[in-house]
Amino acid sequence: MTERDHAASHLDLDELDRKLIAALQVDGRTPFSSLAQDLGVSASSVRYRVQRLQESGLFQIVGIANPLNIGFDRLALIGIKCEPGTAPSVCEALAELTETSYVVLTSGGFDVMVEVVCRDIDHYTDLMFSTLQQVPGVVSTESFFVLKAHKLAYGWGVGDGS
Repeated sequence: MTERDHAASHLDLDELDRKLIAALQVDGRTPFSSLAQDLGVSASSVRYRVQRLQESGLFQIVGIANPLNIGFDRLALIGIKCEPGTAPSVCEALAELTETSYVVLTSGGFDVMVEVVCRDIDHYTDLMFSTLQQVPGVVSTESFFVLKAHKLAYGWGVGDGS
C-alpha cells in the first residue's frame, strides 16, 4: 500500500465532502463559487475540500472521452488467469502500462480484468504478445473486443457514509 493509498483509506468523508463529490461527478467544471453557493459554504472551503480529496487520492477530476470516437480502433477487456499468488503483482505491472485504463483484481473465472485502448490491431497484437503475456505470473488471457460503447460513466455517487 502506497503512502497515498494509506492516506486515502483513513480520510473520513463528511456530508459536505459527499455533496461536493456528487456535484463534481455531474459536472467537473462547476466553478467553486457556484458549488459554495449551492452548498451554503464559502468558496475557500470548497477549494480546500476538493484539494484535500484530490491529494488523498480519493477523487480526481478528468475529462472522459470515448476512445472509439477519437481515433483509437481497439478497445478490449482482457480476462487474465495467473499463477497462484501472483495476481496482485500482475495488477501492479499492468497498471504501469499506458494502454491500460482499468486494472482490477477479481474473483471468478479470471484473477485479473484489464481494459486496454490501442490505436489499431497491430498495436493490440504487439501489446498482447510482447508485453502483457510476458508479465511474470500471467498464465493465459481471453480478449473481449468492445464493438460499441453504449455508456461510459463514472458518476456512481459516494454512498451515505454508514
